[in-house]
Amino acid sequence: MKLNITGKLFLAIFLAASLAVVSSALIMQWNLNRGFLRLINDMEKSGISRLAARLEKEYQPEAGWDSILRDPMTWRQIVDASFPEIKPPPPDGMHPPDRPENNASLPPDVLPPHLAHQFGRRLFLLDANKARLIGSDTVPADTEVTPLHHQDTVIGYLGLRPRTTFDSLLHKGFLHEQRYAFVIIATVVLLLSAGLALLLATRLVRPLKNITEATHVLAHGDYSVRVPVESSDELGRLATDFNALALAMEHNEGTRRRWVADISHELRTPLTFLRSQVEAILDGVRQPSTESIKAVHHEIMRFTRLVDDLYQLSMSDVGAQTYRKNEVPVSEVIQQAVSIISPEFSANNISVQYETADNCIVFGDEERLRQLFDNLLDNSLKYTDPGGELSIKVMKDGGSVMIDVQDSAPGVAEAVLEKLFERLYRVESSRSRATGGAGLGLAICRNIVEAHEGTITAKPSPLGGVWIQVGLPCYGSV
Repeated sequence: MKLNITGKLFLAIFLAASLAVVSSALIMQWNLNRGFLRLINDMEKSGISRLAARLEKEYQPEAGWDSILRDPMTWRQIVDASFPEIKPPPPDGMHPPDRPENNASLPPDVLPPHLAHQFGRRLFLLDANKARLIGSDTVPADTEVTPLHHQDTVIGYLGLRPRTTFDSLLHKGFLHEQRYAFVIIATVVLLLSAGLALLLATRLVRPLKNITEATHVLAHGDYSVRVPVESSDELGRLATDFNALALAMEHNEGTRRRWVADISHELRTPLTFLRSQVEAILDGVRQPSTESIKAVHHEIMRFTRLVDDLYQLSMSDVGAQTYRKNEVPVSEVIQQAVSIISPEFSANNISVQYETADNCIVFGDEERLRQLFDNLLDNSLKYTDPGGELSIKVMKDGGSVMIDVQDSAPGVAEAVLEKLFERLYRVESSRSRATGGAGLGLAICRNIVEAHEGTITAKPSPLGGVWIQVGLPCYGSV
């Protein structure tokens, strides 16, 4: 069974939380055992100090330690009084054992039952020569002993080996209760962690599910799909980027459809005319005269220009258009373009003013730059009313060469000036007359300028028409 991303994320969070809880419980248990053992040993050290003080008072120089060794109850009472916190209460209905006769001696390796339960063989009493009197058969060398004094003379040694394990039922019961509490707490925390992990996994994966579903819809061609942006983190930015992608694809799809429709229209118009002319000649309705052949030739040339423009744009889009760049004097290239088209401006009674600065050199393809200026001048020729004027200025501006092409009326609404560089776009006004072409000239100009790392903009002209401004980097400034 394969887990989905929600299950995987849930397991990752839950396992991490479980590891943290189990590790914490084990560390706390170890620390509790260690601390509790140290606490008991410290308490017993305090009892040893009290026991030493009492033994020093009970010591009789004449009899030595015999008074204690012969009377086990005295030893028992002294120990009980010195360790009140660990003295176990007698069972219900039972009384302390009777004192033995005074002549009875306490075997050195035997303690009273309740002391054996508490201390076992850990408590020991040595004489001044460190010979064992009471307690363990062997005394470890590293065991701390407390010297006993009488009138500044060492009379013996008292010691208690530290606990290393818990042998008391009371202690074991306490630790068992603590372990049980740890288990309960760990179980509750794990259950809460599972709930929180499921909540987090569901919440974190929800944006991904929305994007997955939206991507599936987008892949089937519905570009209007959008996903809600619920946060500002990486998932939120992913949703924002997806919406931007969907919007761009929707725009591109609309542009593609308009492009196909416009191209179909542009290609169908000359083909329809050519077909009608040829059919008229074939049917004998029209004679193959010079005028009819000129009309057919005109449409063929129009069709050819359209196909050439489309080819230039397609080559630029795929990066297959070659540019052979060298040092190019911009002023000379523009002067040549103006001199070639000047007769057509004169035929339309359009005056041309040309101003240029010296040494305007750019690093570019001279043939492509000539195509750029030819298209700009041709655009002004087509869209300037007879009797108007055209102003061309070439100047340096810092590290750039600025070419300003301004024509007179008719103008273009400022809101649609940027659309002039879109393919097949033609303004729905007097500038879009039948001689206006297919609307590809300025799109080609933009591609050429961008290939030269320049800029091209359109804005209203002071002369009443359109002001096209081209900026190209000067040679040596890039």
